[in-house]
Amino acid sequence: MKIYTKGGDKGMTSLYGGRRVSKDDIRIESYGTIDELNSHVGHLISTLDESKVDVALLIEIQNRLFTIGSNL
Repeated sequence: MKIYTKGGDKGMTSLYGGRRVSKDDIRIESYGTIDELNSHVGHLISTLDESKVDVALLIEIQNRLFTIGSNL
């Protein structure tokens, strides 16, 4: 399935609220970096033996990363 925005790719993207910024804006970079870190933490949690590791700390880190992402 293809999705068309009819805007073409002019190197810009929309933020929540409609403001347009460059795709290399620090805010957009931050979204991706936080999301990627959160993904790695989730993968780590899924591979650990819960009986040997305190997974609760990693889950807390994930929760905080979600909060940081929503605040951005």
